[in-house]
Parts: sequence; structure tokens; C-alpha cells
Amino acid sequence: MTSRFPTKPFRFGVQLSNATSGAEWTEQAKQVESLGYDVATMPDHFGDQLAPVPALQAILDATTTLKASALVFDNDYKHPVVLAKELATMDVLSNGRVEVGLGAGWMISDYEQAGMRYDRPGVRIDRFLEGLHIIKSAMGPDAFSFEGEHYKITDYNGFPKPVGGKCPPVIIGGGGPRVLKIAAREADIVGVNGSLHAGVIGPDAISTMTGEVITEKVAIVADAAEAAGRLDHIEMNIRAFFVSVTDDRSGQVTGMASLIGVDEQMIENSPFALIGSTAKIAEDIVARREQYGFSYVIVGPDELEAFAPVVAQLAGK
Repeated sequence: MTSRFPTKPFRFGVQLSNATSGAEWTEQAKQVESLGYDVATMPDHFGDQLAPVPALQAILDATTTLKASALVFDNDYKHPVVLAKELATMDVLSNGRVEVGLGAGWMISDYEQAGMRYDRPGVRIDRFLEGLHIIKSAMGPDAFSFEGEHYKITDYNGFPKPVGGKCPPVIIGGGGPRVLKIAAREADIVGVNGSLHAGVIGPDAISTMTGEVITEKVAIVADAAEAAGRLDHIEMNIRAFFVSVTDDRSGQVTGMASLIGVDEQMIENSPFALIGSTAKIAEDIVARREQYGFSYVIVGPDELEAFAPVVAQLAGK
């Protein structure tokens, strides 16, 4: 299979979440930038991580070219008018280095710990769709009003306006058909995920990270984007979870498969796995851009240094 998305230059990001001090956090950011990564991202959960808005701003303050984004903000955790103002402020203060990551929320433990109602997926997605509209409108040039099922906005003119007077690039990640279709119509960057309907990363999610399932999900995005006339516009993203830069690829695949509880073939073929030498991983990334359209790849903090030679070889190409 060949991707229907046009070939876009490679970009790479690192997902950060925590540090023991401000100095350690900003040093991480500087290292991410110096190693050639394009974006630093953060999750948005209530567990063992820093709060994303102040932490991302600290990253932007410590760097000059690095972009920053949540991967992704949970629409239920902040009113969209509040989040729009925070993101626009960050964009202004960083001279346009913000990407807007937004999702409907999925991690059930966050909701339980915070005492928030965990609505069924359809309700959360409806609310997220309204929130996305409000954020984009608040970052637009004029005042607007909106009345939906979940939010009512009256004659609001967002301030400040982001750099260039328009909403920064929007990234939406999805694992189910409805969110993938929304992302194809509304996002600049589409992240393809495993299915998270269970509210945890467990066997159900991992079972949907196979090459066959991701082929189906990418096709959903491509069909919806083509119908909306946006196929050329979209940048395809994936957050790689099974990463190991090693000369013992076979051993790492065997060990990782055993640890996760899947067969080795699943790891061999999963787009979420990047295992092998620098040359092998680079070869796989190029092949997956050709097959799936993925040109924006994010890895975790533990892979930051080891993965840097791959970044040096492919970034911008």
C-alpha cells in the first residue's frame, strides 16, 4: 500500500513530562533543541507530571526555535475560552512556536481522582468538538458568539491574538473512527493512536496498534480528508511507544513482545515500534511515510539521546 497523503518533510518531537527542578526541566528543553528535534510535547494528566501550560511556557522561554504542544490537552479539564487565552498568550510570548493539541479526554483515572463525571465517549467528543470551535473562534480576528449543547459564548473577542492573527497549527489524535474523521476535517496535524475507549492503556489499546489496524485507521483519515478537500493540507503524526536503538534488534523484539504480552510479529509490524540500528530505524521511518504518510514522529524522553542520530539523518528531508 502507498499512502494517499503527499510526502511531507520529516519532523521529530520528544514527549516530556517531569523534572526534579526548574533547572533540570529547562536543560532538557535545551537538549531537545540542540539535538535537532522540532517539537517538545507533554501529556495532560493529573498524575506524576508537571502542569502543561506553565511547563510548556518554560520550555519556550528556554529555547529559540523549539516548538511546544500538549499531546494533547483534555477538553474537559479547562474551559475552551480559558485554554484559548493561555495558548494565544504562549504563542505571542514565543513568537509563534505553539501547536494546539486537543482531545476529548480518555484516561478514566484522571476523572475519578478529580471527581469529574466520565461521560460516555459520544458526549465527550461532542463537547470537544464545541470546544475546538470556540478555541479557533477565540483566536480569530473578530468577536463571536456561540451556543451549543455544552457551551454558550456571547460576543467574546479573544485577546491576545496569536502570531499572524490566526489559530496556530492544531493537532488532534484519534483512535476511533469518529475522532479520526473530525481530525481529518479540522486539524492541521492528525495523530493516529490505538483505541483508548477502555480509559486505560491495556490489552485492548495494544491490540489496535498493529499494522493492519493502523492501515484501516489511516484510510479513514484519508477518505475524510479527501472528501473535505484537505488531503494535501494534513501532516500525519505518530507517537512511537516501542523504541530501542540497538544492534540486537531480534533480541529487543523478543524481549519487548514478551514484556507486553504480544507475539513478535505484532512488534515487527507495528508502526508504533522503532527498533534496531540507526540505519534500520531510519529505513523503517522512510518506509512508513511511504505506506502510511507518517512524517511527524514523536518519541519518549528515555530515547532522546539514542534517537538523535536518526533525527540528524532524516529531519527536514
